[in-house]
Amino acid sequence: MPPEVSATARELTLLETELKRLEAEYNMFFAGRLARPPWETRKRVQAIVTRIDRLPISNYGDKFRFTTLQTRFFTFVDLWDRGLRAREEGRAGPFTLPKKTAEPERRVVADRVVGVTTFSDPLDETDKLRDLYDNLSQARREIGEDAVPFHRFAELIKAQVSTLQASGNRDVAFRVAVKDGKVAFTARVMKGRTTK
Repeated sequence: MPPEVSATARELTLLETELKRLEAEYNMFFAGRLARPPWETRKRVQAIVTRIDRLPISNYGDKFRFTTLQTRFFTFVDLWDRGLRAREEGRAGPFTLPKKTAEPERRVVADRVVGVTTFSDPLDETDKLRDLYDNLSQARREIGEDAVPFHRFAELIKAQVSTLQASGNRDVAFRVAVKDGKVAFTARVMKGRTTK
């Protein structure tokens, strides 16, 4: 035979059920599916909370459960009241969905080659390195992208030149182009110019 459920436990179960119903009704109200706030359900839940609060609760488990439900109810009441106030004042509140921000528009740019630069030693050719960086930055700005930091760009060029020169060629050409609305940045070795 199952143990007898105390009157307090029954009241707590009723409170939990009614609180869930109240929460669902407020969600429907703020979603626009109910014409007015669920005042009657809220008064009923408030009466249950007051009634249980006046009961002498000796069981620590029941005390903890009640405290949890009571805190949850008052937290929701505060949130719902702020949502109602915001709605009345015509401003965004806690239940208003954030407006979607449009993705930045990519500008339509004609396909073209922006610049070609050849390096044999980028550390000695800083003017050419700066010109190539300016071409790349300009192309990225045209399509609405941010420029890459110069120091990272210089490290990339140095690494690419070293890697491609390892195959025995002295000069490495870099090309900046705009194709299909995107920046194409490519590197290739210059044939016929080998290192000594």
